[in-house]
Amino acid sequence: MTPAQLSRTVLHTVRRAVEDDELCVAVPERVTVRTPPRPGCGDYATNVALQLARARGDALVIAEVLRRRLVRTPGIARVDVAAPGFLNITLEAASHTRLVQAVLSQGPDYGRGDALAGVCVPVGTSDEVRAALVAHVVRGLVAACGGVVVAGDGPVVRPSPLSGRDLLTRLGPDAARWALLRPAAHDLPDTAPARLLSQREDNPLFRVRYAHARVRGLMRNAHRLGITSAPGVYDHPAEAALLALLADHPRTLEAAARHRAPDRLARHLVATADAFFPFQDLLGDLFRDPVRDRFRDVCPPLPSGERKPSAVHRSRLALAEAVGAVLAGGLHLLGISAPRHL
Repeated sequence: MTPAQLSRTVLHTVRRAVEDDELCVAVPERVTVRTPPRPGCGDYATNVALQLARARGDALVIAEVLRRRLVRTPGIARVDVAAPGFLNITLEAASHTRLVQAVLSQGPDYGRGDALAGVCVPVGTSDEVRAALVAHVVRGLVAACGGVVVAGDGPVVRPSPLSGRDLLTRLGPDAARWALLRPAAHDLPDTAPARLLSQREDNPLFRVRYAHARVRGLMRNAHRLGITSAPGVYDHPAEAALLALLADHPRTLEAAARHRAPDRLARHLVATADAFFPFQDLLGDLFRDPVRDRFRDVCPPLPSGERKPSAVHRSRLALAEAVGAVLAGGLHLLGISAPRHL
């Protein structure tokens, strides 16, 4: 169950509670679900009870009504109420397995769909290099989400301090695109080669592309060792962090297209790459990589050495493969290459 699907489920639950006269509130147009800010609060949280309580009623009472209904929904394992009225939702383990299966079946196209079907997004034209690039990428994002681009103004961005020719000369096509697309529209692009071209962990573009290259390396090593990936049960915090980001990818694409903001996708890719590095340690020394030590975290490794790979290895390998698909698809939509080796 993706965040978008869960949002619709919660909204449907509110509507049914109103129809059954269990709640007397105005049904909102949308319900937002988010990844909780700290572990131990479920897979997702929503403030819909607080939102409804602004107009009428007590948030905790409304939350309890919704909790009793939501917990009976297939795919939801548990729902807890937290003061002052949040609903913390834990999905069934099978939901995580199905998510990884969905990503693997769609590959780099995962997240594309018809979320913006029937929606017209105005996009203008410009001779300024950054505005022109952002408009071009937005057109691709809108098409990927099933929307329609119409002639209009914007998106409005702060112009690049360098011409397109100078950017390509200094940075090359990939780093030049990243420099113009990653900052929010109101921010001035950073075009310093020392930061954008460095192959170090303090360079977000390097982290994203390196994470993708590491996934490809893992898959090559797995193939050499005769290990196949197979989605399974995921219960480690590092796995949960990645699963939440994978599940949120379709909504990120929709938001980036709807708001004409490719920077949302760029930041999402950085967050996904950053969540991958501690996770890859869970694969243990089975897929050793010297460069990986830069990104080591406190996650305990799996059995290694002479011990044979287990179902856990195969399920984590499947999750890594899904991460690679999301990174590759996102980079492609930004017009940036996703190298197999780096």
